[in-house]
This record gives sequence, C-alpha cells and structure tokens, in this order.
Amino acid sequence: MADTSIEWTDMTWNPVAGCTILSPGCTNCYAMRMASRLEAMGNPKYAGLTRKTGGRAKWTGKVRLDQVALEVPLSWTKPRRVFVNSMSDLFHADVPATFVGQVWSVMARAPAHTFQILTKRPDRMAEITAQFPQLPNVWLGTSVESAPYLFRLDQLRHVRAAVRFVSLEPLIGPVGRPDLTDIHWAIVGGESGPEARPMERAWIDDIRKACRRHKTAFFFKQWGGVNKKATGRKIDGETFDEYPISAGTVRPSASRGAARSEVQPA
Repeated sequence: MADTSIEWTDMTWNPVAGCTILSPGCTNCYAMRMASRLEAMGNPKYAGLTRKTGGRAKWTGKVRLDQVALEVPLSWTKPRRVFVNSMSDLFHADVPATFVGQVWSVMARAPAHTFQILTKRPDRMAEITAQFPQLPNVWLGTSVESAPYLFRLDQLRHVRAAVRFVSLEPLIGPVGRPDLTDIHWAIVGGESGPEARPMERAWIDDIRKACRRHKTAFFFKQWGGVNKKATGRKIDGETFDEYPISAGTVRPSASRGAARSEVQPA
C-alpha cells in the first residue's frame, strides 16, 4: 500500500500478490520485475512468486493472499483513487471467490475511496461479481493490448459496475476503432522499460475517435519507450486526463492537473 506514480490513480492496494502470464501484454510486465526486487530485499510476501528465465524475472504462477493488507484502506481518511492489485489480478483462477468477497466487503466499508480493479480475466470477473452488490465506488476494467484481445470488451460488458473501463496499455498493436458501447473510460499507453515495444500514433488516433463516438472518457497515460519520461504523455502538446463522472468519483488532485474534461457514463 503506497502512493504511486501511476498517472490515473493515487494509491495502490495489494491484498493479492503474484500472477500468471496470460497474453503478449504480460511479456514485459513491470510487476514481475518489482516482485523480483521485493523478494531480493527480503520481503516474504513475494518469495517464490517469480523465477529468473533468460536473466529476466517471470511469474511462477503462484499467488499469495495477504490477510494483513485487507483492511488497510479503512485507515485512510482522505478520499483517494485506489488501484487494487497492481501486483496481481484479483480474478486470477487461484484467488478464491470467498477472498474476493472479503475485498468487496472492505470496499463497501470505505465509500470515500474509489477502487479501480483491472483484470485480464473479465469472464471470471463477471461470474464472481454477480454474487456481490454493485458498489458505486468500485470501477471494474479489463486490459486489451491488441486486436486479438478485443473479446475482453464483450466480456466486460457483462460485468455490473458503476464504471466499466479498459486499459489499452501496453498498446502493442492496432485495435482499430473498438466498440466502446457501455465502456465509460479508456486509458491508453505505450509500453515502457528496457524491452519496450513501439506504439504508433495511428493506433491512438483510432481509439480517440472511438471514444468520441461512444462518449467514453479518454486518458492518455504515456508514449512509453525505454525512457518514458523523455517521451512524455502529451499528444500535439496537449495532456488528456479525462475521467468518467460517477457516484464516488474522486476528482483529480491539483498536483496531477485538472482533467481536460469529465464525461458522464452513458
């Protein structure tokens, strides 16, 4: 649980750690590198969650539930946007539905915060969350890295949520102008780090046009590359920090800059 440099959120909260590589977007996952570093620093939460392959850290497929971390958000008094499980996937097959229920209970008891949950497994997200009440302060999303994974948007549309969102990051291939019907927010970003794959401007323009057509809020996170600070996050000199408007939404902080606009979910 910590402040974060992730542009679209304020805090990370990790009641689960560890994951499994599922699709090409996972290849250079920053969380694998971070988990390996944390294990090397002696953090028992991350022990055995990665292995070195070809000199690089890779998930072993193990996940670890952290009961101690569960109620930490209840101690935060200032409203925050909270990225849930930046170091895992809450809807990984080995995370029991009962544990997801405990996470759900904490979020229900912390209505001042907006919880943002991102998964590459929106089919399981839809199945499990159907058992729980829809919470106005919980946003549910999926990752799509290229056109072959657009099916995740169709699965996400079956999820009951105050806000549904898609993270097109790392965007490693074109997705055309995706169907964003009932998707309230789109985050777009290029891959960063030593093995970063390039992102093309035309791919971003297609997504922006789709956002305008569907009245979906558009957030451009970064161009990415080996040095993401050097490439920045502006398009034609402009920063796009749009957020959807919903009950429970925490407005952008002054330090992050005001949102270019805020879009009401359809």
